[in-house]
Amino acid sequence: MSAPILVISTSLSSDSNSRKLAERAAKILGECDYVDLRDYPMPLCGSDTSFGDPNAKTIGAMIAAARCVLVAVPIYNYDVSAAAKNVIELTGKSWQNKIVGFMCAAGGKSSYMSVMAVANSLMLDFRCLVIPRFVYADGTSFDDFSITDAEVEKRLNGLLDDARKLTSALATVSL
Repeated sequence: MSAPILVISTSLSSDSNSRKLAERAAKILGECDYVDLRDYPMPLCGSDTSFGDPNAKTIGAMIAAARCVLVAVPIYNYDVSAAAKNVIELTGKSWQNKIVGFMCAAGGKSSYMSVMAVANSLMLDFRCLVIPRFVYADGTSFDDFSITDAEVEKRLNGLLDDARKLTSALATVSL
């Protein structure tokens, strides 16, 4: 049986701060499912075989089975990564009626609202309930191995508490 919370790391970079957020979230949650997109290579959405891709189907099934999806995204050029958008496009309706939270890592402090276009799309297209507490961290919040900023750690714990509470409270409610 799947855990009610799924954590997805959408970075394809081997040296990823957003993955550090995802890994820390999974460790704190304990009982959750975890996906690293590096382990599931997928074609770009719109290619001839993209929607029949086995990895997209596998991740789509994991999203469909979860009640809450926490997405760790790198921010590039004031937007979530192409890989993050691609996985949403390829898994489409599996996002229907999910609780969704975001953990964002960026190079600078000015991109903190970058996730809003994707959040709005998930709300409008798939009736997701987006947790109104994002984690946003820039490069100064990490060392080579982990989160080093106590405030980021506090915000991460707040997001995870909200995810647990909403997942539990809405377990029997249809969004």
